[in-house]
Amino acid sequence: MAVWAASRAAMLVLLWDDSLGIGGLGREVHVLYRHWYEQLAAGSYPAGDVTWQYPPGAGLVILAPGLLAPLGYYRAFVGLTLLADAAVAYALARADRNGGRGAWLWVGGLPLLAHLPLARYDVVVTAFAVLALLAVRARRPGLGGALAGVGALVKVWPVLALIGTDRGPVTRRAWASAAAAAAGLLGVLLLVFPNPLEFLRHQGDRGVQIESLGGTALSLARLAGWPGAVTYRYGAFELTGPYVSSVARLALLLTVAGFGWLLAWRLRARRWGPAVPADAALTAVLLFTVTSRVISPQYLIWLLGLAAVCLTRRDTALRPVALLLLPAAALSTLAYPVLYENVLAVDPLGCAVMVARNALLIAATLLACRRLWRSTTGP
Repeated sequence: MAVWAASRAAMLVLLWDDSLGIGGLGREVHVLYRHWYEQLAAGSYPAGDVTWQYPPGAGLVILAPGLLAPLGYYRAFVGLTLLADAAVAYALARADRNGGRGAWLWVGGLPLLAHLPLARYDVVVTAFAVLALLAVRARRPGLGGALAGVGALVKVWPVLALIGTDRGPVTRRAWASAAAAAAGLLGVLLLVFPNPLEFLRHQGDRGVQIESLGGTALSLARLAGWPGAVTYRYGAFELTGPYVSSVARLALLLTVAGFGWLLAWRLRARRWGPAVPADAALTAVLLFTVTSRVISPQYLIWLLGLAAVCLTRRDTALRPVALLLLPAAALSTLAYPVLYENVLAVDPLGCAVMVARNALLIAATLLACRRLWRSTTGP
Protein backbone atom coordinates (compact mmCIF):
# COMPACT_ATOMS: atom_id res chain seq x y z
CA MET A 1 0.00 0.00 0.00
CA ALA A 2 2.85 2.39 0.81
CA VAL A 3 4.47 1.72 -2.59
CA TRP A 4 1.15 2.29 -4.35
CA ALA A 5 0.63 5.59 -2.50
CA ALA A 6 4.19 6.81 -3.17
CA SER A 7 4.13 5.92 -6.86
CA ARG A 8 0.70 7.49 -7.40
CA ALA A 9 1.82 10.62 -5.58
CA ALA A 10 4.71 10.86 -8.04
CA MET A 11 2.27 10.44 -10.94
CA LEU A 12 0.10 13.21 -9.49
CA VAL A 13 3.11 15.52 -9.28
CA LEU A 14 3.87 14.86 -12.95
CA LEU A 15 0.22 15.50 -13.81
CA TRP A 16 0.19 18.74 -11.81
CA ASP A 17 3.28 20.00 -13.65
CA ASP A 18 2.17 18.39 -16.95
CA SER A 19 5.27 19.56 -18.83
CA LEU A 20 7.00 16.25 -19.57
CA GLY A 21 7.96 16.18 -23.23
CA ILE A 22 5.30 17.89 -25.31
CA GLY A 23 3.28 18.43 -22.11
CA GLY A 24 -0.42 19.06 -21.85
CA LEU A 25 -1.61 15.48 -21.30
CA GLY A 26 -4.23 16.77 -18.90
CA ARG A 27 -5.85 18.85 -21.64
CA GLU A 28 -7.74 15.78 -22.80
CA VAL A 29 -9.63 15.83 -19.49
CA HIS A 30 -9.70 19.62 -19.10
CA VAL A 31 -11.00 20.29 -22.58
CA LEU A 32 -12.22 17.20 -24.44
CA TYR A 33 -13.73 15.09 -21.64
CA ARG A 34 -15.31 18.12 -20.04
CA HIS A 35 -16.79 19.15 -23.39
CA TRP A 36 -18.27 15.69 -23.80
CA TYR A 37 -19.52 15.81 -20.21
CA GLU A 38 -21.44 19.02 -20.89
CA GLN A 39 -23.09 17.51 -23.97
CA LEU A 40 -23.95 14.28 -22.19
CA ALA A 41 -25.30 16.16 -19.17
CA ALA A 42 -27.54 18.08 -21.59
CA GLY A 43 -29.00 14.76 -22.76
CA SER A 44 -27.20 13.85 -25.98
CA TYR A 45 -24.07 12.10 -27.18
CA PRO A 46 -21.52 14.22 -29.07
CA ALA A 47 -22.77 12.69 -32.31
CA GLY A 48 -21.33 15.35 -34.62
CA ASP A 49 -17.90 15.23 -32.98
CA VAL A 50 -15.46 13.05 -34.97
CA THR A 51 -13.28 12.63 -31.86
CA TRP A 52 -16.11 10.70 -30.14
CA GLN A 53 -15.31 7.13 -31.18
CA TYR A 54 -16.37 5.19 -28.11
CA PRO A 55 -19.25 2.82 -27.33
CA PRO A 56 -22.23 4.36 -25.53
CA GLY A 57 -21.22 3.06 -22.10
CA ALA A 58 -18.20 5.37 -22.21
CA GLY A 59 -20.63 8.21 -21.67
CA LEU A 60 -21.32 6.96 -18.16
CA VAL A 61 -17.60 7.10 -17.31
CA ILE A 62 -17.40 10.65 -18.69
CA LEU A 63 -20.47 11.61 -16.64
CA ALA A 64 -19.26 9.98 -13.41
CA PRO A 65 -17.11 12.93 -12.20
CA GLY A 66 -20.31 14.94 -12.02
CA LEU A 67 -21.14 12.95 -8.89
CA LEU A 68 -18.30 14.85 -7.21
CA ALA A 69 -19.18 18.25 -8.64
CA PRO A 70 -17.75 20.31 -5.70
CA LEU A 71 -14.26 19.04 -6.61
CA GLY A 72 -14.47 20.34 -10.14
CA TYR A 73 -14.53 18.07 -13.19
CA TYR A 74 -10.76 17.62 -13.56
CA ARG A 75 -10.01 16.76 -9.93
CA ALA A 76 -13.07 14.51 -9.70
CA PHE A 77 -12.01 12.61 -12.83
CA VAL A 78 -8.50 12.05 -11.51
CA GLY A 79 -9.88 11.02 -8.11
CA LEU A 80 -12.19 8.41 -9.66
CA THR A 81 -9.33 7.11 -11.80
CA LEU A 82 -7.17 6.66 -8.70
CA LEU A 83 -10.06 4.88 -7.00
CA ALA A 84 -10.32 2.42 -9.91
CA ASP A 85 -6.53 1.98 -9.85
CA ALA A 86 -6.61 1.20 -6.12
CA ALA A 87 -9.48 -1.26 -6.61
CA VAL A 88 -7.46 -3.15 -9.24
CA ALA A 89 -4.37 -3.27 -6.99
CA TYR A 90 -6.44 -4.49 -4.03
CA ALA A 91 -8.27 -7.15 -6.08
CA LEU A 92 -4.99 -8.43 -7.53
CA ALA A 93 -3.38 -8.62 -4.09
CA ARG A 94 -6.36 -10.54 -2.70
CA ALA A 95 -6.39 -13.02 -5.58
CA ASP A 96 -2.62 -13.49 -5.89
CA ARG A 97 -1.26 -17.02 -5.59
CA ASN A 98 2.21 -16.17 -6.85
CA GLY A 99 3.95 -14.22 -4.11
CA GLY A 100 2.25 -10.94 -4.97
CA ARG A 101 3.83 -10.72 -8.44
CA GLY A 102 0.57 -9.77 -10.14
CA ALA A 103 -0.14 -6.86 -7.81
CA TRP A 104 3.48 -5.73 -8.03
CA LEU A 105 3.36 -5.70 -11.83
CA TRP A 106 0.33 -3.39 -11.72
CA VAL A 107 1.60 -1.16 -8.93
CA GLY A 108 5.08 -0.85 -10.41
CA GLY A 109 4.21 -1.08 -14.09
CA LEU A 110 1.59 1.65 -14.35
CA PRO A 111 4.00 4.47 -13.35
CA LEU A 112 6.16 3.50 -16.34
CA LEU A 113 3.49 5.30 -18.35
CA ALA A 114 4.17 8.44 -16.25
CA HIS A 115 1.01 10.45 -15.57
CA LEU A 116 -0.85 9.35 -18.72
CA PRO A 117 -3.06 6.77 -16.89
CA LEU A 118 -4.48 9.50 -14.65
CA ALA A 119 -5.55 11.57 -17.65
CA ARG A 120 -7.36 8.83 -19.59
CA TYR A 121 -10.37 6.71 -18.75
CA ASP A 122 -8.63 3.44 -19.64
CA VAL A 123 -7.82 2.57 -16.02
CA VAL A 124 -11.57 2.33 -15.38
CA VAL A 125 -12.01 0.17 -18.49
CA THR A 126 -9.16 -2.11 -17.41
CA ALA A 127 -10.75 -2.48 -13.99
CA PHE A 128 -13.82 -4.09 -15.61
CA ALA A 129 -11.65 -6.66 -17.42
CA VAL A 130 -9.44 -7.43 -14.42
CA LEU A 131 -12.39 -7.89 -12.06
CA ALA A 132 -14.21 -10.01 -14.67
CA LEU A 133 -11.25 -12.38 -14.97
CA LEU A 134 -10.85 -12.66 -11.21
CA ALA A 135 -14.58 -13.36 -10.81
CA VAL A 136 -14.45 -16.15 -13.41
CA ARG A 137 -11.44 -17.64 -11.63
CA ALA A 138 -13.37 -17.50 -8.34
CA ARG A 139 -16.07 -19.65 -9.96
CA ARG A 140 -18.50 -16.79 -10.39
CA PRO A 141 -18.90 -16.80 -14.18
CA GLY A 142 -22.20 -14.92 -14.01
CA LEU A 143 -20.60 -11.97 -12.24
CA GLY A 144 -17.52 -12.14 -14.47
CA GLY A 145 -19.66 -12.14 -17.58
CA ALA A 146 -21.72 -9.18 -16.38
CA LEU A 147 -18.56 -7.15 -15.68
CA ALA A 148 -17.11 -8.04 -19.08
CA GLY A 149 -20.41 -7.15 -20.78
CA VAL A 150 -20.60 -3.74 -19.15
CA GLY A 151 -16.90 -3.19 -19.90
CA ALA A 152 -17.53 -4.06 -23.55
CA LEU A 153 -20.16 -1.34 -23.71
CA VAL A 154 -17.57 1.08 -22.34
CA LYS A 155 -14.68 0.20 -24.69
CA VAL A 156 -15.40 -3.12 -26.49
CA TRP A 157 -12.18 -5.02 -25.69
CA PRO A 158 -13.09 -6.17 -22.11
CA VAL A 159 -15.37 -8.80 -23.66
CA LEU A 160 -12.14 -10.60 -24.61
CA ALA A 161 -11.74 -11.41 -20.92
CA LEU A 162 -14.15 -14.27 -21.62
CA ILE A 163 -12.31 -15.75 -24.62
CA GLY A 164 -10.57 -18.38 -22.45
CA THR A 165 -13.41 -19.52 -20.20
CA ASP A 166 -13.69 -23.29 -19.80
CA ARG A 167 -15.98 -25.06 -22.24
CA GLY A 168 -19.43 -26.02 -21.09
CA PRO A 169 -21.54 -24.44 -18.34
CA VAL A 170 -18.90 -21.86 -17.37
CA THR A 171 -18.71 -20.43 -20.90
CA ARG A 172 -22.47 -20.50 -21.36
CA ARG A 173 -23.12 -18.70 -18.08
CA ALA A 174 -20.38 -16.14 -18.61
CA TRP A 175 -21.35 -15.21 -22.16
CA ALA A 176 -25.08 -15.23 -21.43
CA SER A 177 -24.49 -12.92 -18.49
CA ALA A 178 -22.28 -10.66 -20.62
CA ALA A 179 -24.91 -10.44 -23.35
CA ALA A 180 -27.68 -9.74 -20.85
CA ALA A 181 -25.71 -7.02 -19.04
CA ALA A 182 -24.62 -5.32 -22.26
CA ALA A 183 -28.09 -5.51 -23.80
CA GLY A 184 -29.74 -4.21 -20.63
CA LEU A 185 -27.40 -1.26 -20.30
CA LEU A 186 -27.63 -0.47 -24.02
CA GLY A 187 -31.41 -0.55 -23.80
CA VAL A 188 -31.38 2.00 -21.00
CA LEU A 189 -28.97 4.25 -22.91
CA LEU A 190 -31.10 4.02 -26.06
CA LEU A 191 -34.08 5.23 -24.06
CA VAL A 192 -32.21 8.09 -22.41
CA PHE A 193 -29.93 9.38 -25.17
CA PRO A 194 -30.40 9.88 -28.92
CA ASN A 195 -27.84 8.46 -31.38
CA PRO A 196 -25.74 6.38 -28.95
CA LEU A 197 -24.34 4.27 -31.83
CA GLU A 198 -23.09 7.18 -33.94
CA PHE A 199 -19.53 6.35 -32.87
CA LEU A 200 -19.46 3.44 -35.34
CA ARG A 201 -19.39 5.78 -38.34
CA HIS A 202 -16.46 7.80 -37.00
CA GLN A 203 -14.53 4.66 -36.03
CA GLY A 204 -14.85 3.27 -39.54
CA ASP A 205 -13.42 6.44 -41.09
CA ARG A 206 -10.13 6.32 -39.17
CA GLY A 207 -6.85 5.92 -41.02
CA VAL A 208 -3.40 4.68 -39.99
CA GLN A 209 -2.22 6.28 -36.76
CA ILE A 210 1.45 7.14 -36.58
CA GLU A 211 2.13 4.92 -33.52
CA SER A 212 0.61 1.76 -35.01
CA LEU A 213 2.63 -0.96 -36.69
CA GLY A 214 1.42 0.26 -40.07
CA GLY A 215 2.30 3.82 -39.08
CA THR A 216 5.80 2.74 -38.11
CA ALA A 217 6.27 0.99 -41.48
CA LEU A 218 5.09 4.11 -43.32
CA SER A 219 7.34 6.32 -41.16
CA LEU A 220 10.34 4.20 -42.15
CA ALA A 221 9.21 4.48 -45.76
CA ARG A 222 9.09 8.25 -45.39
CA LEU A 223 12.69 8.26 -44.19
CA ALA A 224 13.48 6.42 -47.41
CA GLY A 225 11.64 8.97 -49.57
CA TRP A 226 7.93 8.07 -49.43
CA PRO A 227 6.00 11.35 -50.05
CA GLY A 228 3.33 10.92 -47.35
CA ALA A 229 2.56 13.38 -44.57
CA VAL A 230 1.43 13.42 -40.94
CA THR A 231 -2.07 14.87 -40.52
CA TYR A 232 -4.27 15.43 -37.47
CA ARG A 233 -7.55 13.61 -38.13
CA TYR A 234 -10.24 12.07 -35.92
CA GLY A 235 -8.46 13.09 -32.74
CA ALA A 236 -5.11 11.48 -33.64
CA PHE A 237 -2.08 12.01 -35.83
CA GLU A 238 -2.40 9.83 -38.92
CA LEU A 239 -0.31 9.25 -42.00
CA THR A 240 -1.78 10.28 -45.32
CA GLY A 241 -0.53 9.70 -48.84
CA PRO A 242 0.00 6.89 -51.36
CA TYR A 243 -0.52 3.30 -50.18
CA VAL A 244 -2.01 4.33 -46.81
CA SER A 245 -5.36 2.76 -47.72
CA SER A 246 -3.55 -0.47 -48.63
CA VAL A 247 -1.80 -0.50 -45.26
CA ALA A 248 -5.15 0.07 -43.52
CA ARG A 249 -6.70 -2.84 -45.43
CA LEU A 250 -3.75 -5.05 -44.54
CA ALA A 251 -4.24 -4.19 -40.88
CA LEU A 252 -7.88 -5.24 -41.16
CA LEU A 253 -6.89 -8.53 -42.81
CA LEU A 254 -4.39 -9.19 -40.02
CA THR A 255 -7.11 -8.54 -37.44
CA VAL A 256 -9.34 -11.08 -39.18
CA ALA A 257 -6.42 -13.53 -39.24
CA GLY A 258 -5.90 -12.95 -35.51
CA PHE A 259 -9.55 -13.74 -34.88
CA GLY A 260 -9.17 -16.89 -36.97
CA TRP A 261 -6.18 -17.96 -34.89
CA LEU A 262 -8.13 -17.45 -31.67
CA LEU A 263 -11.00 -19.52 -33.05
CA ALA A 264 -8.59 -22.29 -34.05
CA TRP A 265 -6.99 -22.21 -30.61
CA ARG A 266 -10.39 -22.38 -28.94
CA LEU A 267 -11.33 -25.46 -30.97
CA ARG A 268 -8.01 -27.21 -30.37
CA ALA A 269 -7.50 -26.40 -26.67
CA ARG A 270 -7.76 -29.39 -24.33
CA ARG A 271 -6.40 -28.18 -20.97
CA TRP A 272 -8.29 -25.50 -19.05
CA GLY A 273 -6.35 -24.75 -15.89
CA PRO A 274 -7.07 -21.75 -13.64
CA ALA A 275 -4.47 -19.63 -15.47
CA VAL A 276 -5.92 -20.16 -18.96
CA PRO A 277 -8.65 -17.44 -18.98
CA ALA A 278 -6.18 -14.66 -18.14
CA ASP A 279 -3.51 -16.07 -20.49
CA ALA A 280 -6.04 -16.24 -23.32
CA ALA A 281 -7.37 -12.74 -22.61
CA LEU A 282 -3.89 -11.20 -22.71
CA THR A 283 -3.07 -13.07 -25.93
CA ALA A 284 -6.31 -11.93 -27.56
CA VAL A 285 -5.87 -8.27 -26.62
CA LEU A 286 -2.25 -8.36 -27.80
CA LEU A 287 -3.37 -9.78 -31.14
CA PHE A 288 -6.00 -7.11 -31.67
CA THR A 289 -3.66 -4.36 -30.47
CA VAL A 290 -0.74 -5.10 -32.79
CA THR A 291 -3.02 -5.58 -35.82
CA SER A 292 -4.99 -2.39 -35.19
CA ARG A 293 -4.70 0.78 -37.27
CA VAL A 294 -4.32 2.61 -33.96
CA ILE A 295 -2.00 1.90 -31.01
CA SER A 296 -2.48 4.72 -28.54
CA PRO A 297 -0.10 4.74 -25.55
CA GLN A 298 -3.00 4.14 -23.15
CA TYR A 299 -3.47 0.70 -24.70
CA LEU A 300 -0.50 -0.35 -22.57
CA ILE A 301 -2.72 0.18 -19.51
CA TRP A 302 -4.96 -2.64 -20.77
CA LEU A 303 -2.03 -4.95 -21.39
CA LEU A 304 -0.43 -4.28 -18.00
CA GLY A 305 -3.73 -5.00 -16.24
CA LEU A 306 -4.21 -8.33 -18.02
CA ALA A 307 -0.55 -9.27 -17.55
CA ALA A 308 -0.94 -8.58 -13.83
CA VAL A 309 -3.85 -11.04 -13.65
CA CYS A 310 -1.70 -13.64 -15.44
CA LEU A 311 1.06 -13.24 -12.86
CA THR A 312 -1.29 -13.89 -9.95
CA ARG A 313 -0.97 -17.60 -10.86
CA ARG A 314 2.26 -19.62 -10.70
CA ASP A 315 1.02 -21.83 -13.54
CA THR A 316 0.65 -19.00 -16.05
CA ALA A 317 2.33 -19.69 -19.38
CA LEU A 318 2.80 -16.00 -20.12
CA ARG A 319 5.30 -14.88 -17.47
CA PRO A 320 7.93 -13.81 -20.05
CA VAL A 321 5.24 -12.04 -22.06
CA ALA A 322 4.22 -10.01 -19.02
CA LEU A 323 7.83 -9.00 -18.44
CA LEU A 324 8.22 -7.86 -22.06
CA LEU A 325 5.38 -5.40 -21.53
CA LEU A 326 7.34 -3.44 -18.91
CA PRO A 327 10.01 -2.09 -21.30
CA ALA A 328 7.27 -1.65 -23.92
CA ALA A 329 5.44 0.63 -21.48
CA ALA A 330 8.61 2.60 -20.76
CA LEU A 331 9.28 3.04 -24.47
CA SER A 332 5.68 4.15 -24.98
CA THR A 333 6.28 6.98 -22.52
CA LEU A 334 9.52 7.84 -24.29
CA ALA A 335 7.57 8.05 -27.56
CA TYR A 336 4.67 9.96 -25.98
CA PRO A 337 4.99 12.49 -24.48
CA VAL A 338 8.80 12.72 -24.11
CA LEU A 339 9.88 12.47 -27.77
CA TYR A 340 6.53 12.95 -29.49
CA GLU A 341 7.80 15.90 -31.51
CA ASN A 342 10.43 13.58 -32.97
CA VAL A 343 7.80 10.93 -33.68
CA LEU A 344 5.59 13.48 -35.48
CA ALA A 345 8.56 14.87 -37.38
CA VAL A 346 9.33 11.30 -38.52
CA ASP A 347 13.00 11.79 -37.77
CA PRO A 348 15.45 8.92 -37.12
CA LEU A 349 15.19 9.19 -33.31
CA GLY A 350 11.39 9.15 -33.31
CA CYS A 351 11.33 6.21 -35.72
CA ALA A 352 13.88 4.28 -33.65
CA VAL A 353 11.78 4.59 -30.50
CA MET A 354 8.62 3.48 -32.30
CA VAL A 355 10.42 0.55 -33.96
CA ALA A 356 11.74 -0.61 -30.58
CA ARG A 357 8.35 -0.29 -28.83
CA ASN A 358 6.43 -2.02 -31.59
CA ALA A 359 9.07 -4.73 -31.95
CA LEU A 360 8.53 -5.56 -28.27
CA LEU A 361 4.76 -5.71 -28.80
CA ILE A 362 5.18 -8.02 -31.81
CA ALA A 363 7.56 -10.25 -29.86
CA ALA A 364 5.15 -10.35 -26.91
CA THR A 365 2.26 -11.27 -29.20
CA LEU A 366 4.06 -14.06 -31.03
CA LEU A 367 5.43 -15.45 -27.77
CA ALA A 368 1.98 -15.31 -26.15
CA CYS A 369 0.40 -17.18 -29.07
CA ARG A 370 3.09 -19.84 -29.02
CA ARG A 371 3.04 -20.40 -25.26
CA LEU A 372 -0.76 -20.35 -24.96
CA TRP A 373 -1.07 -22.89 -27.80
CA ARG A 374 1.57 -25.22 -26.42
CA SER A 375 0.27 -25.05 -22.83
CA THR A 376 -3.35 -25.89 -23.72
CA THR A 377 -3.48 -28.01 -26.88
CA GLY A 378 -1.26 -30.93 -25.87
CA PRO A 379 -2.52 -34.27 -24.56
